[in-house]
Amino acid sequence: MSDGGQLKRSLKLRHVVFIGLAYMSPLAVFDTFGIISDITKGHVPAAYLLIIVAILFTAYSYGRMVKKYPSAGSVYTYTRKTMNAHLGFLVGWSAMLDYLFLPMINALLASIYMSSAFPSVPSWIWIVLTIAITTALNLMGVKLAVIFNYLLVILQVMVTTIFVILTIRMIMYGDTGSTFSLNPFYSEDLSFSAVFAGASILALSFLGFDAVTTLAEETIEPKKNIPRAIFIIALSAGAFFVTVTYFMQSLFPDVSVFGDVEGASPEIAKYIGGALFHSIFISGYVVAVLACGITQQMSASRLLYGMGRDGVLPKKFFGYVHPKTGLPVFNILLVGALAMTAVFLDLMEAASLINFGAFVAFTFVNLSVIVYFFRKEKNRSAKSAITSIVIPGAGLAFNLYLWYSLETSAMILGAIWAAIGFVYILYLTKFFRVSPPELNNEQ
Repeated sequence: MSDGGQLKRSLKLRHVVFIGLAYMSPLAVFDTFGIISDITKGHVPAAYLLIIVAILFTAYSYGRMVKKYPSAGSVYTYTRKTMNAHLGFLVGWSAMLDYLFLPMINALLASIYMSSAFPSVPSWIWIVLTIAITTALNLMGVKLAVIFNYLLVILQVMVTTIFVILTIRMIMYGDTGSTFSLNPFYSEDLSFSAVFAGASILALSFLGFDAVTTLAEETIEPKKNIPRAIFIIALSAGAFFVTVTYFMQSLFPDVSVFGDVEGASPEIAKYIGGALFHSIFISGYVVAVLACGITQQMSASRLLYGMGRDGVLPKKFFGYVHPKTGLPVFNILLVGALAMTAVFLDLMEAASLINFGAFVAFTFVNLSVIVYFFRKEKNRSAKSAITSIVIPGAGLAFNLYLWYSLETSAMILGAIWAAIGFVYILYLTKFFRVSPPELNNEQ
């Protein structure tokens, strides 16, 4: 079995943007609204503004790094090239939590949504069916997956637009006593620690903007288009999330009126639009799950390919690309197989790991820009110091504090996963006596 062909450059700017938006899923704004509203005491938009600031700083750092190293390895490559190969492996290993566990969560969500509509059908059937569809579409080629995601993203935006319109109508003409004000952003009882805690959870909503860096080797003019796509995705998604949650929070400043805060969004949909819109809303969730599954599996397979091509993971398997299709087929199938473990997993157990992996990636991409400046940057002007130290430094500080705000269980599980990676790198390098294989395809 040979390494085969190479990844093919076929993605334009608009393709990458839609992949990122589909990965994030516009309807994901409804998944955590009730929980975050309860944590922040009615200040979900404020929590979104806070995480947007951290994300934009980090998006800037991703843009800087992808220009230096436009490869499929993303933050794993940035860390090993600017700091240390062993550390790069551990960062990439931790970042894999996002990519490998998101398809599992996606399959679990599909099971939850579909089981509520068809309770007589065993839940594992929906898990298997969801993974089979996303795997098949990924094996058919990245362009087909992008075209499919165009339709899914548009459908999600349409459902959300109807939701917002109905919410505004209810605020203006309904007998709710609700009004438009700045309270969702700031009020006298606002707790900044609570808003930071909420923002640390909402960071998961933005994972799509960094996932597209794994597509650098399949993007036309990646040094120009990937940084542009990152900012477009982060800004448009942030504006979308703030707008939607502002109207939701204006209608329901206190979600405790619902018996289950986790299910607040479907209850609001039923309240503003009746049974018909409630059905449309649930259908939109299913669409979102399918769209996420396609892009999550795509990104995970590319990260594994980047590490396999380096020889950090077994190259014959993980570094293989089919010579005709230009796809990392073994990785696509492996990610699908790992997602099948959703049959045995608990949703919260898988989700807690993603928080840890996300902030590892966000922290080290900011740190990579700073280290690159001191080690490799030839231009040491005042302007370059601001762009290479101050801006990424602010992103680093934000992410470290948000990382600190995570629940203890997430930190413990993440530390266990990192420890497993440390043991593996000891084995791979014979207790650091041998350096990990070097990246061999700089652009």
